[in-house]
Order: sequence, then structure tokens, then C-alpha cells
Amino acid sequence: MAISLASLTAQADDAKVRLLDSSGNTKQLPVETVREIFFMRLSSWPDGSPIRVFVLPDDHPLHIRFAKEILGVYPFQLRSAWDRLVFSGTGVSPTLVESVEEMRSRVESTPGAIGYTDKQ
Repeated sequence: MAISLASLTAQADDAKVRLLDSSGNTKQLPVETVREIFFMRLSSWPDGSPIRVFVLPDDHPLHIRFAKEILGVYPFQLRSAWDRLVFSGTGVSPTLVESVEEMRSRVESTPGAIGYTDKQ
């Protein structure tokens, strides 16, 4: 399966944040779907394949912008939601990457992955 990055729009044209996925298809995702994915409430794509979510550290400037401008929450609210899932045993938190370069690399190489980067 060829893997490429595709940009997804989430009404984020002015946000200077771009969502990436590894499906090779260009998709249009509504903001609510993006919120469901990053709050770990939506765990599979419409074809049934699992969604693998990648995020930067809570204090990374791009993560802070993504949380505020795309998801409309503060990073600590996301962390709280992920911690609730983990500690209750009902879910897992996203995979943490340390840099934007690692984000691109991991999203490109992981089927069903989604992440974000600076809009270029």
C-alpha cells in the first residue's frame, strides 16, 4: 500500500495548522469529526480500519495552537480526557512524538494514522 500525506481541512484555513493522514486519499473532515478523533472517541475510519492518533507534547507550541484553534480546547483539557480513558481502562491515549519531523515520519509510515503539522 502506497502511503502519502494528504491534507485534511477542518475549517482550519486560517489556523496555520494542517492535519495529516496516511491513507493516500484527500479527505475533508468536519471539525466535529476531528474533535472526536483527537478526544479518542472515534477509533476507526469508515472502512473499519483503526485510527492511530499522533500528538506532540502538551507544551509544544504547535500542539497548543492545534488544541486551541482546531479543537477549541486547552491542551490540559485534552490531557484530562486522555488520562480519564487510560485510568478508567476504557481507552488509550494518543502516541506521543517529540518533533514535527517525527510526526511526519510516523504518520507517513503508519497505516490509518492522523496527526498535524505547520501549514506550509
